[in-house]
Amino acid sequence: MTKEKNNTTIEDLIVRLTYLDSDLEKEKIRKAYLFAKKKHLGQYRKSGEEYIIHPLNVGIILTSIYADSETIEAALLHDVLEDTDCTKEEMEEEFGSEVTKLVLGVTKLSKIHFSTENEYLIDYYKKIIVGISEDVRAIIVKLADRLHNMRTLWALPVEKQHKIAKESLEILAPIAHHLGIHKIKSELEDLSLRYLKPDVFYDIVEKLNNTKLERDKTVMQMMNEVTNLLTNHDIVHEIKGRSKSIYSIYNKLNKGKKFSDIYDLLALRIIVNTEQECYLALGIIHSKFRPLPRRFKDYIAMPKPNMYQSLHTTVFGLDGYLFEIQIRTHDMDEVAENGIASHWAYKENKDAKANMQSTTEQKLQFFKSIMDLKNDKMSSEDFVHSVKDEVLNNNIYVFTPKGDIFELPKGATPIDFAYKVHTKVGETMVGAIVNNNIVPLNYELKNNDIVKINTNKNSTPSKEWLNIAKATQTKNKIRSYFSKNEKENYIERGKYNLEKELRKRKLSISEFIKDENVKKICENFKLNSLDDIYLSAGNGKISPNTIINVIDKYEEVVAPKIVKAIPKNLDTDIIVSGIDKVKVNLANCCNPIYGDDIIGYITKGNGISVHRRNCRNLETLENRIVPVDWNKDIVPDKRYLTLILIYSNIKDNKMAEIVQKTSMLNINIDSIKAIPKTDEMIYELGIYVRGLEQLNKLILDLNKLQYIYNIERLMR
Repeated sequence: MTKEKNNTTIEDLIVRLTYLDSDLEKEKIRKAYLFAKKKHLGQYRKSGEEYIIHPLNVGIILTSIYADSETIEAALLHDVLEDTDCTKEEMEEEFGSEVTKLVLGVTKLSKIHFSTENEYLIDYYKKIIVGISEDVRAIIVKLADRLHNMRTLWALPVEKQHKIAKESLEILAPIAHHLGIHKIKSELEDLSLRYLKPDVFYDIVEKLNNTKLERDKTVMQMMNEVTNLLTNHDIVHEIKGRSKSIYSIYNKLNKGKKFSDIYDLLALRIIVNTEQECYLALGIIHSKFRPLPRRFKDYIAMPKPNMYQSLHTTVFGLDGYLFEIQIRTHDMDEVAENGIASHWAYKENKDAKANMQSTTEQKLQFFKSIMDLKNDKMSSEDFVHSVKDEVLNNNIYVFTPKGDIFELPKGATPIDFAYKVHTKVGETMVGAIVNNNIVPLNYELKNNDIVKINTNKNSTPSKEWLNIAKATQTKNKIRSYFSKNEKENYIERGKYNLEKELRKRKLSISEFIKDENVKKICENFKLNSLDDIYLSAGNGKISPNTIINVIDKYEEVVAPKIVKAIPKNLDTDIIVSGIDKVKVNLANCCNPIYGDDIIGYITKGNGISVHRRNCRNLETLENRIVPVDWNKDIVPDKRYLTLILIYSNIKDNKMAEIVQKTSMLNINIDSIKAIPKTDEMIYELGIYVRGLEQLNKLILDLNKLQYIYNIERLMR
């Protein structure tokens, strides 16, 4: 397939810059063009055109949304750093730091291998965040860049056409929508459909062409009627027919509607001078043309997050045809068509431009939401889920009693709302009132709900909230709270236990925690701080005595020292250091198994009790510890009892499947118990295993079951 070559010149761009008052700005744009043309000399596109035609057309696209001069300079230069020998320093010297920063932002985005697959999607959104946090205009240049590439997509192989069209439809078009750039969003969608589903696309085009004459005639008659009506009431206005995009028609057909039933194919847009006249015009139109119930939307009083404002109504027009009518002011129309970024073109000084960008960042909750997600620690899967489902897809808008609006994912609950207002509000909430009615915490919020959160400073979150909250961000904040609290409790417990042992040994606490001692202990156990030492002593990973022994080499073994070689090939699986024959028992509290890291405790009259080294009960025992080890010279035939807890995130009883897994590994079951919880099931399993290797194999196999999210050994 061949196309006529593009003969666009720099003059085609300059002539579109009438909205820029400064000749100096136009000269800078011309300079950027000449610089880019020189750098790209000898480079050609797949379409056969000189490469400079591409950035030139990107610049022209940006003039349609009244982009400022720096943005257009960056558009002309956007591939120079990536595809030529130009350096960052050279660009800064020629065009300054602001334009260079914009080009660098676009270059970062261009290096991403856009894809709808998870691993690439993550990188894509993270790079987008970088671009936004520095300057949102880099994203706008990227959108214009993609739009021109879509216009020339015919030059690429079919497989690549599909890939780029899918990316444009699923990733870039939604971003253009959230930026409010209707022109770019609509064309990206239509072009994507053309390449993804050409049969559907051209079928819609044909149907539109077949009905065009009739529609044009009906729309013209309705325009005359409305114009006469508004003029008779002294309302100065502009009126025009509004065509519905091919992609939006496709969406309606895809939902089961017939072409003849898509009533807003007939549409008018009325532009007036003031907000008050919007409502006056609405009332006058409704006085003559009956409105269709439940089709009125007031986006002036309640703008969309991308600052879109307009009145929408659907009326029964001439000859019974339904007309969708939009009423807005000139400023509202500019934002609706070109996006909020178009305002920057009218800000001549830096302070005004900075203020405008600040306002934009406050208004565009889309960007704020993504940046909030970036700051939360979450898995890659969670990040993708959050961006796609909570930022780009169906959202609801709810209010505080004071009228502040918050954007939440569909299905959000009062818990999500409370944490959206402030983390502290979420952590201390005790109830919610929606539209003056008390509701449960699992109530599903709806558009335009007015929500009041009741709090109590002594209240704390419940783990049950994790099953109620919708937003991943909310769940992460709840998890963070419990993780932090548990850590603080472990630190306190560890500090108490360590100081208790120090007092037993009559050692000075203040001397023990001197910097040099803390450093030595940290190096020994690969820890980072005193708090980490307390944490390890509190959660059972390292016993207080083991920590103290790093500094104070205390001989706590009561048994007599016998200078004798450690016996070999004994008929026992436990070897006690320096003692030939002694009664040995495996402790029931922690159930050590062959391969565990173990320690012995000399009991009074019952030999040596063998514990796992991290057994919490050792902390409360007297200092009668003796080194023990597994006899590696024999392969034990015996089996060891151990207890494990298996956590399932579903309520269904999966005991049979768990038993099957153990049987396949020739593991005998001593006991099994299912403990039902609200939305999950916990299984306590007593099993006989040959050792740690066999146990780890079982845990690995069980973890492959989708419904199991955690397995731990039980310690009593």
